[in-house]
Amino acid sequence: MLATHAIFPMLAVKNLEKARKFYENVLGLAPVSPREDGHVAVYESGRAKLAVYVSNYAGTNQATSASWEVEDVDGEVKVLKARGVSFEHYDMPGMKLHGDVHVSDGMKNAWFKDPDGNILGIVGH
Repeated sequence: MLATHAIFPMLAVKNLEKARKFYENVLGLAPVSPREDGHVAVYESGRAKLAVYVSNYAGTNQATSASWEVEDVDGEVKVLKARGVSFEHYDMPGMKLHGDVHVSDGMKNAWFKDPDGNILGIVGH
């Protein structure tokens, strides 16, 4: 069934052009193919895909919408900060904040928001 098929997150955005600038120029994602309808953009990220689409419900999710698993969380944070990304700081049980990186039992997490308030994360060991 579904366990053998690829899955990809779909994030709601209010303004596709603003979202495209963020996902392409700031995060460095490559569009899979240009869409002419102006309502959806699909990106490749590693072996996965991410779609952003126009919706009136953009930014209403108060939890992490998507996370990237990386080898160097601190390095990714540094690159993203240089590109203007601000990181979120959360008070979470068992986690300590080191700069913009939350650390717990060898696991590192950092969260940031896209222009519509979707919470995105990077995670690694």
